[in-house]
Amino acid sequence: MSTDHLMNKALAALGEHDGPLSVEVIHQLVEADEIDGVLTIAEAADLLGVSAHTLRYYERIGLVDVPRDSAGNRTYDAAAVRRLVFLTRMRLSGMAIRDLQHYVELVDRGDETVDERLEMLLEHRDTVRRQIAELTLSLAATEYKIATYGGRTQP
Repeated sequence: MSTDHLMNKALAALGEHDGPLSVEVIHQLVEADEIDGVLTIAEAADLLGVSAHTLRYYERIGLVDVPRDSAGNRTYDAAAVRRLVFLTRMRLSGMAIRDLQHYVELVDRGDETVDERLEMLLEHRDTVRRQIAELTLSLAATEYKIATYGGRTQP
């Protein structure tokens, strides 16, 4: 399932629910629990709609820890895929790599960092909401111009 497919599924789910999505709905969107066994790097990249290079980069900078099989090949289980989906979503929404690295470091340090992680996500949410507002204004301007060019304002 590509990132585009995940996004389309998420957008369809938004249309079916009033208010914020529940954790259960978000987990269903990921479908990582449907993964039987482990995935190769190529399979994980294809599933997420990213390149294998991106997955290796995420591993190299410490965003995800991926075990290796006896031949030394990376193996992605459902937990790794869930983390990668989160990372992909955060990157698509504009979160900086350094912020993701800090977030993952906090996760790895345990429950005592929950407040700091929450603060990071609240700040990111505010940034995303501002982006949505800015895009809404841009959409209104675009729709106005389309209507104008459609001949409605000309004699």
